[in-house]
Amino acid sequence: MATATTHGARDHARAQHGTRTETMPVVPASDWPAAVPGIPVWAETVAGGNYTHRVLARGTELRLTDLAGDACAHLLLYVDGRPWERLNTADTVKVQWNAYLGADRLLLSDQGRVLASVVADGSGRHDALCGTSTLVRNTERYGDGTPQSPSPAGRELLKLAAAKNGLGPRDLPPSLSFFQGVEVREDGALDFTGSAGPGASVTLRAEQDLTVLIANVPHPLDPRPDYVCTPLEVLAWRARPTASGDPLWGATPEGRRAFLNTLDFLTARGLA
Repeated sequence: MATATTHGARDHARAQHGTRTETMPVVPASDWPAAVPGIPVWAETVAGGNYTHRVLARGTELRLTDLAGDACAHLLLYVDGRPWERLNTADTVKVQWNAYLGADRLLLSDQGRVLASVVADGSGRHDALCGTSTLVRNTERYGDGTPQSPSPAGRELLKLAAAKNGLGPRDLPPSLSFFQGVEVREDGALDFTGSAGPGASVTLRAEQDLTVLIANVPHPLDPRPDYVCTPLEVLAWRARPTASGDPLWGATPEGRRAFLNTLDFLTARGLA
């Protein structure tokens, strides 16, 4: 179909209506073919070397799935409308006395409050230590790290996601990575443990209204010489936030205090 004229370009664009590809958002999310536990609010498959973002309401559950075994979801979280309160990986690790992410772990801000909780984990291969890849590093390893290149860096893609939510480069803290694991040896060195294989998933629950940024790019410690990253499935549905009486609420003294801090803050603003 010729696109040299305005009419031709219009007809070509309209002919794409209804087309489904392997990696794309589904709008509305309710058109997603697979069943989810609640009313779907986000359904997307993110290509390797790409990014996505969304604002999610408190209580929403977000499931990330490594479809082919080589996805790596680099995640940042911000309280929607108050982006100065954001994911703090250092506090997430030190407050819970554990550097390894998994079920029942909490993702914390530097205000001592819970941003999200990990309610299910079928992977066990995650990383809270290394952050994402950078322009300089990807240029050294792959020859290019710019967003439009065949090997975009995670930080460059997160900059684009941030800009679409009114945020700038200075608003990007270290990220968490899901589906590509790292372990700390006795001597303090880091071992890359790779993925758990195709179909592994992790489910998060938003404990406040959140702005979510995700870049799907290779882990910076991935030793393979080629830029390898496969599609990431992103599904979210309406649910309820963790409440007093839930086993996760009182699982640890540190977690209980973080949930109480969150509830106190939300209650004072009429949000809980």
